[in-house]
Amino acid sequence: MKKFSLALCASAIMIPAYSQAQGMSSHDFGPHTGDREFSLSGTGTSNKDFDNSSFGVSADLGWYLSDRTVAGVRQSIQYADITGEDLTDDFWNGSTRGYIDYHFGTQAARPFVGASLGAIYGDGVKDTGTAGLEAGLKYYVLSSTYILARAEYQFLFDSGSSASDNFDDGAWAYVFGIGFNY
Repeated sequence: MKKFSLALCASAIMIPAYSQAQGMSSHDFGPHTGDREFSLSGTGTSNKDFDNSSFGVSADLGWYLSDRTVAGVRQSIQYADITGEDLTDDFWNGSTRGYIDYHFGTQAARPFVGASLGAIYGDGVKDTGTAGLEAGLKYYVLSSTYILARAEYQFLFDSGSSASDNFDDGAWAYVFGIGFNY
């Protein structure tokens, strides 16, 4: 595990050096008004015995309204395999959300903030509406290719009045992935 962590850190350090070696300057990175983006992200957890595990995949398709603002649709799918004293079951959940994000800066590293609104559904949840706030970072390793880290605070609601009541009972969702502008 130590060797894997060391290799991951070394790779992350080499990305900016590789970009500079390719002769890219800050104005060569990122999207422009009218461009689209596609990203694919994943997340997962397991206990030490791998008998309680979950993983998820999220795909985003967005359109740049300006050089800094993207709006789009996000589809996420999660799977959980839970084993306990009186329980052995598999759960599939999904969510479909619209999102809008605002990006800061013009360099290779582009932090962003945003919001999403949609619905969740599946085996392990009650079918309901969801809303959330998000923040993250896109790091351009090539002129139109980036790695992505995002954290979302999501809360569930059945109606407008329950949305404000449920904000304090939200949950965090984290993803790491890769994306492309075209």
